[in-house]
Amino acid sequence: MIKSHARAAPDLDPARTRDNLDILRYGLRALERHAPWVNRIFLFTCRPQVPVWLDTAHPRLTVIHHDEAIPADLLPTFNSFAIISHLHLIPSLSDTFLYLEDDMLFLREVSLADFRANDGRPLVFEGSARTPRHDTIRDPRSERPWNLALAESNRLLDEAFGTAPRGYVNHVPLLIEKAAWQAMVERFPQAFAATRSSRFRAAGNVAPEYLYPQLMLAQDKAVRVSRKRLRQSCGYVPLEDVWPVTAYALWQTRRRQPQWVTLNDNFGRHPSRVAERMAFHFLERMAPQPSSFERV
Repeated sequence: MIKSHARAAPDLDPARTRDNLDILRYGLRALERHAPWVNRIFLFTCRPQVPVWLDTAHPRLTVIHHDEAIPADLLPTFNSFAIISHLHLIPSLSDTFLYLEDDMLFLREVSLADFRANDGRPLVFEGSARTPRHDTIRDPRSERPWNLALAESNRLLDEAFGTAPRGYVNHVPLLIEKAAWQAMVERFPQAFAATRSSRFRAAGNVAPEYLYPQLMLAQDKAVRVSRKRLRQSCGYVPLEDVWPVTAYALWQTRRRQPQWVTLNDNFGRHPSRVAERMAFHFLERMAPQPSSFERV
């Protein structure tokens, strides 16, 4: 189905759709082990996609398909920005919820306090590297849609709150207040209309998972963590075909033992078998025991 809607080569990037490492399985294992306080889990996915190993009858798990939260005229969509913009419309979702992408897993015990400041405001795990702006992008025609979305998000924030340097806040769990998420969508209606109408990431889109925490910071409704806390909490592993890059990142993660890590698929069309084996070994080491969410 994706080929019938694709218009450009990046639309067919296999990294956007494949799951050659079963990271979701290990993510659920790690969540059950390190965050047993999580009451309900919602898996937001395109119909009829459900992992074959997943026990969909589990009492704490609810599979929500896109057509249960996204209007029919916007489907099918292969644009993660468009999909994520509808999170607050998932039926029966709590007023405050923790958003994790399917390539994230906990490595150590976490509690709700790890995502909230002492005064109750959500914490923002912002990196030091600066995000792009439209005037720093040399050629928008060849730029990655992700960077274009960050630049467009920064444009909206600059217009609302003044120009300011902002760091990356992706690849981390995100504590979301449903009402604040909806207010974000309503505050920038044209931007979200453009994003939602794009079946693939495109120029003019915004990245909700970046815009939201930065908006909360600008409104003094969130708290930025310290550099020390950032390093203690966050890990990132780029899964690269140049396998020594992956090996070094995995070694650093095992050495540091952050609270969570993202294993981001940067493979090409034919992933490195060596890097895949190293990643599988890491996942099995970090989360070896099957969870109750897996079929027997």
